[in-house]
Amino acid sequence: MPAPFPISDHCDGHRFFNPRRHEDRTWFDVLRWKRAAQPAPWPAQPPLSRIPPSPLPADTRLAATWIGHATFLLQTHAGTVLTDPVFSRRVGPFNRLGPVRVRPPGIALEDLPAIDVVLLSHDHYDHCDHASLQQLWRRHAPLAFTPLGNAPLLRAAGFSPERIISLDWWQSHTTPAGLTVTATPARHWSNRLSGPRNGRLWSGFHLRTPDTSVLFTGDTAYDDEMFVNIHTRLGPPDLALIPIGAYLPRWFMKEQHCDPAEAVQIHRDLGARLSIGMHWGTFPLTDDGFADPPRELAAALVAAGLPPAVFITPALGEAVRL
Repeated sequence: MPAPFPISDHCDGHRFFNPRRHEDRTWFDVLRWKRAAQPAPWPAQPPLSRIPPSPLPADTRLAATWIGHATFLLQTHAGTVLTDPVFSRRVGPFNRLGPVRVRPPGIALEDLPAIDVVLLSHDHYDHCDHASLQQLWRRHAPLAFTPLGNAPLLRAAGFSPERIISLDWWQSHTTPAGLTVTATPARHWSNRLSGPRNGRLWSGFHLRTPDTSVLFTGDTAYDDEMFVNIHTRLGPPDLALIPIGAYLPRWFMKEQHCDPAEAVQIHRDLGARLSIGMHWGTFPLTDDGFADPPRELAAALVAAGLPPAVFITPALGEAVRL
C-alpha cells in the first residue's frame, strides 16, 4: 500500500513526528500526572460586554482580536481570517466531555464579520471543534487551510473539498485576494478519537499580505532551532501569536507546550515586532491557574530585559491594531 504522505524529516509516510526529538506521553504518564496533580483554582468569571468588531480602517494594516484560547479574528486588507475556531462551551468528544469554558468568546460567532479564511492547526479538541466549524461553513463557506491529514475533519464538518487547502510544513498558497499562507513547523503531536495517534500533522501558519505579516504558532513546545529557522526563511513577523498557558506540570507538558519564559524566547527567536499571548484563561486544561500565565509572562519579560509592550495579553474582545 503506498504511503499516504510524503516521507520527510517529520513523516515516515504514515505517521508524523517532531524532528530531532519526539516523545509521546502514555496513559501511565497521564495517571502519574493526575494522581499527583495540584491544579490551581480557576475563578468563575463574569459575562463579557461584547462589542461586534468594526471594519478595518484604510490606514490600519491589521487588527487582531483575541476571541479566546487559540481563536483570533485577524482583519487584513487581503481578507479576514479566523484561527483555530472554538466557540463551544466544552472542548472534547461530542462536546459532552472535556474542560468547560470559563469565559464566553470575546466575539459571539453570530457577530463575526464575513470570514474569508479559517486556519486549523491540528486535530486536538481545544483547537478543532466540529460544532464551530459546521456553523462557520454554513454562515461563511470560508477557505480552510490545514496541515496534512486534517482535511477529512473539515469535510466531516461540511466543508467542500475544493475549499480545503492541505499543506505540509513550508508549503504555501496565495489566495486571489493576495493573502499568502505558509504552514510552519511546530513542536507538538496529534490525536483524536477518530484516527491513529500522530496520523495527522500539526503546524503553525505564517500569513503575508502586501503590507503586513503574522505568525500564528499553533500549539507548540519550545525548540531552539525551529523558530530561528522560521525567522530565517520567512523574516520577522509584524505580529506573533504565541501560547503562554497549559504548561504545568513541566515534566509532562514540556514536550508539547511552552511556558511563558519559553514563549518570550520564541518571540526573540522570531524577531517579532509585537507578540500576543494565547492559549490561556479560557479552558482549564492543566495545573497552571487562571492568572498564572500573564503573571509569569511579565516576570519573564523583566528577566529578558524586554519592555512589557512587546508581548501583551489583551482582554477578550479587544482589538489590537497595527
